[in-house]
Amino acid sequence: MKAVKIKTVSGFKDIVKDLHYFENWVNQLELNNNRAYERIQLNTNIGKTRVWGLNTKENYHDSLVIFPGARTSSLFWDFDRNLDNLNHELRIFLVETNGLPNSSDGATPDIKSLDYGYWAKEVLGGLGLKETFIAGASFGGLICMKLAIVDPGNIKAAFILNPGCLQAFSMKAKNLYYNLLPITSPTVNNVSKFLDKAIFSKPGHTLSAASRQLITDCELFALKKYKDRTQKPYSMKNELSYVKVHTYTLGGDKDLLFPYIKSIATARKYIRPLQEIKVFNDAGHGIETYSKAMNYIGE
Repeated sequence: MKAVKIKTVSGFKDIVKDLHYFENWVNQLELNNNRAYERIQLNTNIGKTRVWGLNTKENYHDSLVIFPGARTSSLFWDFDRNLDNLNHELRIFLVETNGLPNSSDGATPDIKSLDYGYWAKEVLGGLGLKETFIAGASFGGLICMKLAIVDPGNIKAAFILNPGCLQAFSMKAKNLYYNLLPITSPTVNNVSKFLDKAIFSKPGHTLSAASRQLITDCELFALKKYKDRTQKPYSMKNELSYVKVHTYTLGGDKDLLFPYIKSIATARKYIRPLQEIKVFNDAGHGIETYSKAMNYIGE
């Protein structure tokens, strides 16, 4: 296994207390969803990596490995049991990417190297997976493309949702305002504004009241308790020409962070095995929480 060089280290301010809070948050999600997630812990080149499992003991032919967006947990994909909307028999592995506010360790490689891809390949090996589907939202889309470059033989197809690898983060005033608002002043009201204007799009793309409370709590927790030194996504451009995996790009037409028109143009220009582009009307950046996006992946 290729050695991965550590570039930055992020972490919780009070690791024992904060990890306990996060585990309680997961317990509440399990209670709301009326299901339990398998706890899997892997030792990787950059430290411990937590993976949540669903249906992992089933004898299903297909598997799906999920990588989350920045400042989120992979469990965001299953608010309101959203993964049920895949409507397909799958062993599902929700990876908590190192360096994000979750229960994995905080060390990360240089984002502009291929080391995230080698780390993700190590995760697949630790899970004993071959010929698997992969999916990633925002930051996770970049992880998927790095993995698709270094380990194409083990990937059936990649689904990248409002990915952070097709263009730079939008510097438009509206996007900057709603993204910086909760960072500069992490209050319930400011997080709610960020979620309403950047992540969701009412009335179709939203969450139940219980899940809305959970995502608000988790965002506030990450903003207040996590020392985030992890590098942010960037436009991979020419690097994408090395992707040899069938790739599907999903976008929301209300995404402020990475507006879909520019992402589509980049995907068409650089991703040679691009299979399809799907844009969802009246959907925000967080389409990993959107039932129609899961329907599409399942199909």
